[in-house]
Amino acid sequence: MKNIFIYLIIFSNCITSCTKKINPPTNLQCEHLDNPLGIDSPSPRLTWRIAQTEKAQTAYQIMVSTDSIKLANNKADMWDTGKIDADSCLVTYKGDSLKPFTKYYWKVTVWNEKDTQSKPSDITSFETGLISSSNWAGKWISDGQDVSYKPTFYFRKDVNLDKNKKIKSARAYITAAGLYELSINGLKVGDRMLDPMYTRFDKRNLYSTLDITSLLQNGANTFGVILGNGWYNHQSTAVWDFDKAHWRGRPKFLINIRLNYEDGTSETIVSDESWKIHESPILFNSIYTAEHYDARKEIEGWNMPGLDTSEWLPAVIAQAPSPLIVSQQLYPIRITERLEPTKIDKKNDTCYVFSFAKNIAGIIEIRVQGDKDTELRIKHSERLYPDGRADMSNIDVHYRPTDNSDPFQTDIFILKGGGIKETFSPKFNYKGFQYVEVTSSKPIDLSKESITALELHSDVPQIGSIKSSNPTLDKIWEVANNSYLSNLFGYPTDCPQREKNGWTGDSHIAIETGLYSYDAITIYEKWMNDFKDEQKPNGVLPSIVPTHGWGYDWGNGPDWTSAVAIIPWEVYLFYGDIHLLHSMYGNIKRYVDHIASISPHGTTDWGLGDWVPVKTVSNKELTSSLYYYKDVTILAHAAKMFGRKHDYEHYTRLAKKISNAINKKFLNTETGIYCSGSQTELAAPLYWGVVPEELKSKVAENLYKKVEEDNFHIDTGILGAKALLHALSENGYADAAYTIAAQETYPSWGWWIVNGATTLYENWNIDAENDISMNHIMFGDINAWMYKALGGLFPDENKAGFKHIQLRPNFVKGLDQFEAKHTSPYGEIVSSWTRRTDKQIIYHVVIPANTSATLHLPKNIEGDKTMDLSAGTYNLELREVKR
Repeated sequence: MKNIFIYLIIFSNCITSCTKKINPPTNLQCEHLDNPLGIDSPSPRLTWRIAQTEKAQTAYQIMVSTDSIKLANNKADMWDTGKIDADSCLVTYKGDSLKPFTKYYWKVTVWNEKDTQSKPSDITSFETGLISSSNWAGKWISDGQDVSYKPTFYFRKDVNLDKNKKIKSARAYITAAGLYELSINGLKVGDRMLDPMYTRFDKRNLYSTLDITSLLQNGANTFGVILGNGWYNHQSTAVWDFDKAHWRGRPKFLINIRLNYEDGTSETIVSDESWKIHESPILFNSIYTAEHYDARKEIEGWNMPGLDTSEWLPAVIAQAPSPLIVSQQLYPIRITERLEPTKIDKKNDTCYVFSFAKNIAGIIEIRVQGDKDTELRIKHSERLYPDGRADMSNIDVHYRPTDNSDPFQTDIFILKGGGIKETFSPKFNYKGFQYVEVTSSKPIDLSKESITALELHSDVPQIGSIKSSNPTLDKIWEVANNSYLSNLFGYPTDCPQREKNGWTGDSHIAIETGLYSYDAITIYEKWMNDFKDEQKPNGVLPSIVPTHGWGYDWGNGPDWTSAVAIIPWEVYLFYGDIHLLHSMYGNIKRYVDHIASISPHGTTDWGLGDWVPVKTVSNKELTSSLYYYKDVTILAHAAKMFGRKHDYEHYTRLAKKISNAINKKFLNTETGIYCSGSQTELAAPLYWGVVPEELKSKVAENLYKKVEEDNFHIDTGILGAKALLHALSENGYADAAYTIAAQETYPSWGWWIVNGATTLYENWNIDAENDISMNHIMFGDINAWMYKALGGLFPDENKAGFKHIQLRPNFVKGLDQFEAKHTSPYGEIVSSWTRRTDKQIIYHVVIPANTSATLHLPKNIEGDKTMDLSAGTYNLELREVKR
């Protein structure tokens, strides 16, 4: 490669003799989880990584057994693949049929490119759950109250375990319509919050598998359950009419507690009418607004052995909400961070305002001592009025209260007194906030130590990072991630305060931002099942998923509901796993066929358009038709992958018809301008790939001139914001894209940062009267742009999962250093560059084992522009041409 100095750092133990075994595979997972419990799939996916000291895997052997000791001695009673010549690190189980309630052990051995065998991996495991709904025993139980009854109930079951039998393992399999918290002998089971995840309750219910072995004791044991309304019994009222859901019912649950003894026997404790119930101190709970708690109603030891329950009532048998109960195989919601206040503002002895370092989704924990009957109102807000009081006017706009008994984002805590410090934290609610105002009916004394903010979200592992020489750019990356996580609660949402809705448009716009930084495949696989449950027979989907019925008549054109195609496709690109795309193929096809049926000429006006633009309104038919084109293109690619020749040919022709129709109707071929030439109208056709090849440079030049005319500031809504930076960077104008991304004056992402943002906003104008939630993810694709345009990290659809990496970095003017890291299914990819002088750039690259890459250098670099790289670590000295 001309004019480029290359230093390849060879791993010290890459060179091995034919007799020495190489390092073992690592990161073994089943269904993309570590040692999971409750696997229901009859053919679970098994994945691993080979040691990063190797170049490639040429073969593997998987062994699966019910006996870990035998497996350690290379005896597998369930599956032994033998040596399979393949470089894949993702294999579907094809051994003997899996049985329910069974733990399976497995290990992997691989061979490298020299046919040298590795040491076996450490033995890991997965454990099956019920596998079939028919394996459930017991009955669904509830408290027998009306849906409008506000207090929730304690449920308890006393059990005496045989002191002569030693428990080997114990599992609780629990599902609920609503939310649950399970305890044993006074201790909460696990660290899950807001479990189970929200689904279309009349179609599908999720169950969790919990290891309870360590919580049980010989003799007397007490199982306790508290239920929350969640989305099942929505008692708060808002514009989406959650309270009118046709499935709505009193919260209920079904539990099977399976005890496995050392002597090989087992028994199951189930939910039925033998459980006892009593009203609890939780007076009211709403996933949407808040929780009210009266400590005077607490029953000490309610979930511990020895309590007199003679006045408790029997539980009430309830009807199952749906016929389908499936395992919840995803990272659960947890408390991920505890934040102490950065400031306390005492207004008087009955009013305190606490400030926190960032806007979060979560709850508070308050510790307070006061007189009996003192009522605390704990208000959560994203901003403050000029007088320092909590201001909720930007987030309570869609709430429609029928009285004053359910104040928005305001917990109510009534003290029992007695001269002790009391603690309260909601169990069945979360909010979006940065400030907490506590007002009390009687004087209290609070300090910074009195309150802690608990951040909540689906606890997905971080697998990517960005670091640069521009602090504003780094801060944008951080706050976009904050917004992404604040809107991940078993499904992706738009905002954690005002709505908590699974808006389809927000989610597909942010999908790459999410997947570059977080291992979120399990969340998206769950959410796509919700799409299946919500799709109508004619293919139509709602704009929010899950839904009780709202969203089929507004907001659900292809610019939003293309999530049904885009998300499975992106998951395939990032993980190289065809499971989700294959599973959703029929749903994508029905959806596309519906749009085709109402769009005979190839374009469609169905959609919301470029939502919340700065000033320029772009053509809605153009943007909707572009998403329609993308859906059809994805469907054609999937059809080819799955060997559906007729579908591939049909949808390839349809894609061509759509692109031709778009260009015929909206493109001026003489000027190279689409529609009126707005930023969105020029960027989106470039980004989605419909611009004729011979006109790309002209359209891109027009886009550059447009942003130059706007003084390199953004003038788009969310659809244009998704396309703009990529369209510029991928068509020769990366410097311009960076200038826009790094702006710190209105309108820009940086404008939010210099004005104190810790999460992304809903509107470019921070003083807007409407659409001004301060924690939205819909403008969050800028993070994906950083990984792609500056770091150059692109998956290759022909070798997905970063099996082959397309490296297309841009060494933009004005940035001296940039580093992008992403842990792919094969290991960590690093793309890092530093400008040493005006012309010299040092480019550092790490290509994981068992992968390869093609490096594409921009035009401003001297010498050859492409280079093929095998696994390894590289340092390249590059020289820029004079600008």
